[in-house]
Amino acid sequence: LRYIEDVASKVLTRYGFGEIRTPIFEFTDVFARTVGEATDIVSKEMYVFEDRNGESLVLRPENTAAVVRSYYSNGLKQHLPLKLAYIGAAQFRYERPQKGRYRQFHQIGIETFGVAEPWADVDVIAAGVSLMKALGVGGKALVRLNSLGTPEDRQNYRQILLNYFKPHYDKLSKESKERLEKNPLRVLDSKEKEDLALVKEAPMPLDHLGEEASAHFEAVKKGLDAIGVKYEIAPSLVRGLDYYTHTVFEIHGEGLGAQSQVIGGGRYDGLVELMGGENVPGVGFGCGVERLEMLLDSVPHQESPIAFVTVGDAARLKSLPLMNELRDEGKAVHNALNDISFKAQFKRADKVGASHVVVIGEDEAARDVAQLKNMETGEQVEVPLNEIVRKLK
Repeated sequence: LRYIEDVASKVLTRYGFGEIRTPIFEFTDVFARTVGEATDIVSKEMYVFEDRNGESLVLRPENTAAVVRSYYSNGLKQHLPLKLAYIGAAQFRYERPQKGRYRQFHQIGIETFGVAEPWADVDVIAAGVSLMKALGVGGKALVRLNSLGTPEDRQNYRQILLNYFKPHYDKLSKESKERLEKNPLRVLDSKEKEDLALVKEAPMPLDHLGEEASAHFEAVKKGLDAIGVKYEIAPSLVRGLDYYTHTVFEIHGEGLGAQSQVIGGGRYDGLVELMGGENVPGVGFGCGVERLEMLLDSVPHQESPIAFVTVGDAARLKSLPLMNELRDEGKAVHNALNDISFKAQFKRADKVGASHVVVIGEDEAARDVAQLKNMETGEQVEVPLNEIVRKLK
């Protein structure tokens, strides 16, 4: 996970995103109002509890609403346009653990505030693709793209969907019947067998966009074409959160089976206002770190550590300044802190993959020398203690 987070930090810094950290718990209303009460997150997956004052709190189930709350409550509007990133933030959802999905998981995400133009959408998607490329899994990435239009388009489309599904109400799954009244767009997300045929014939958002939303979506596609990001139009993609408008997208990875989505996001122009702030446009994505990890074939080789094997207090004392100096030079150094045998210390050195072992026994300590062993070649030479650091550097 640390490797992925380090790569993400470098990539997102290049795109101009500065880091933000939000609290692990928030007031429940932050998510109930914004994510949507009809969503699985709010209705099934949130860890909710009361504090000593009877306030309803929740363990953070996603980070966009938390970042928005932080934005408007901390007076960040003076810094618009603003690009923020969270890296390795822990999220919590009560759901059945499955491949790449856990009840406590970690996310990388970005949010851009104050830019209504479609180029911010392109920038966010490009950052997600760049992240996957930097991790060496760009060839496994598939961008799925859709538009939900303006809030007015979305409201009109909601009624169109209601009119379509209501005559087929008895054929819908139990879950889709519950979703229909609260948010009919969520029915398009259904994977239930009885819903799939109806969803396939349902009217789609792209067919009911207004002029403004159509122009915005066309500009996003042209922007992605200009930078060579390949994508496919996914007409039924609506994402699982209620606050999206205009562009919604997912980036999927090969090899994850049914749960293949790695990155998901979109535009949420009304979210800041919904939470009590001003009307500020926003767009961003969230990315599951554990799912990214599953796509990696391997992590690039890290520099092997150096191990010290000592016998006796005199040898241990003479090893301490050498180890500190090597660590100050950026080297990873392992040593036994407890009194274990010479053989056991060598076993530990082998276990941590040490490239070299510095051996200081009682005789070596008395003569101010050490035996330096190359673990790959087996070669062993005697080196004065005052030459050890220079030799290993």
